[in-house]
Amino acid sequence: MNSENASISERIVSPSYIRQGCQARRTHEQLIRLLLEKGKCPEDSWDESTIELFLHELAVMDSNNFLGNCGVGEREGRVFSSLVARRHYRLIHGIGRSGDIAAIQPKAAGSSLLNKITNSVVLDVLKIAGVKTVSSCFVVPMATGMSLTLCFLTLRQKRPTGKYIIWPRIDQKSCFKSMITAGFEPVVIENLLEGDELRTDLQSIESKIKELGPENILCVHSTTSCFAPRVPDRLEELAMMCDKYGIPHIVNNAYGVQSSKCMHLIQQGARVGRIDAFVQSLDKNFMVPVGGAIIAGFNESFIQEISRMYPGRASASPSLDVLITLLSMGSKGYRKLLQERKDTYTYLAEELKTLAEAHGERLLKTTHNPISLAMSLQGIDQQNDKAVTLLGSMLFTRQVSGARVVPLGNEQTVSGHVFKGFMSHATEYPCPYLNAAAAIGITKQDVDLCIKRLDKCLKNIKKGQTDQSENLETESENPAVISEDTLNEMAESFNEEMSTGLKGL
Repeated sequence: MNSENASISERIVSPSYIRQGCQARRTHEQLIRLLLEKGKCPEDSWDESTIELFLHELAVMDSNNFLGNCGVGEREGRVFSSLVARRHYRLIHGIGRSGDIAAIQPKAAGSSLLNKITNSVVLDVLKIAGVKTVSSCFVVPMATGMSLTLCFLTLRQKRPTGKYIIWPRIDQKSCFKSMITAGFEPVVIENLLEGDELRTDLQSIESKIKELGPENILCVHSTTSCFAPRVPDRLEELAMMCDKYGIPHIVNNAYGVQSSKCMHLIQQGARVGRIDAFVQSLDKNFMVPVGGAIIAGFNESFIQEISRMYPGRASASPSLDVLITLLSMGSKGYRKLLQERKDTYTYLAEELKTLAEAHGERLLKTTHNPISLAMSLQGIDQQNDKAVTLLGSMLFTRQVSGARVVPLGNEQTVSGHVFKGFMSHATEYPCPYLNAAAAIGITKQDVDLCIKRLDKCLKNIKKGQTDQSENLETESENPAVISEDTLNEMAESFNEEMSTGLKGL
């Protein structure tokens, strides 16, 4: 309410009450003013009424919400369903223009402001998470794989002779297909087995650069966050190598924002060598719906080039989701979640180690992986060649989601390339294993319930009781009874899905 309307209101209601109400509103407006002034994530969380006030004021600045607006174009922000309009806070026009996803829309001052503020807040959060010298970023309404493709297509303009992308192997389909979709030829570099860990083979990468010729290589495509026993790539050494040979370096940092170690690797790589852009998912790092990513880097002009490569306007939903979430958390809340995740990772490692030893297995030593853990399944595999995949199906039916069971010997063809030992990031890993991850938002209660159910499944497999006739405790305490034939069918189905990379990716 502006001052004129407040004065009029004082004729209707006691002036002291009106002034008190206006003062309360100014408290909300002060928070909004600070956000617009500083462009940083607020230290303390906002309440929902402040967030909704802010979004409402942005929405009324868009032409589709003007009183008396007469739209005669083909894109006027018309929405048939009021439910859909409310779901998007009536911010209908999206972001960007046909030639640049970061451009201002004349019809949508509010949505354009939302986009700019979101990118500024996200940049601040990346600095808080550990990449202090990042200079630019933008939220793109595509998941990580397509966002990587956008980066590769932008590099094509700079390196017209670049045909190959050097890629230390990671068995995740989307990052491999991101290179194929962009029209480049991935050069797969197998990892080195060091103890239990799979690490970057720097010597093979340098040899391949010399063999192909630096001018024929579009970029090196490295990875931070990954499933154990693979660990983050040696980013510092790769960054120095890229700088030495004048080759761009794109980092897949899919769920690495939540890890101080992954973010430190990116910061150090940029300090000692070359990192052109790093890409991270919104859903995995900020607990929002799937559909968005952040493309960030240390050269503002290059990041702007990537944003201009995006064809057409874009959905504002990912930007809206992450802005609401970060305002709801505040930087204090996000830091707290990061610390809780780190503490729970330690707890999960301890509990998984204890369970593994109780079943004659072991927790694989993957100290360089700060998010994912792996437990061997050597004993189970020796009992029955289907037991490993059967364990995966048993966990899934007991509502243990995200656990990833990796048998030996899988072979998968992805876009014409044959991966032997698919899902294990290596042609021949020494043992089958089970993955579990401590990602942001996980609780100790999640860990306890997972360990309890995993223990039951392991005991049943060893006793040959896979029909669930024994009462395996679930939250409902009323598990379904499934026959052994049905479970075997589920195991085969599960194995097929896993071999195509659909589970846990």
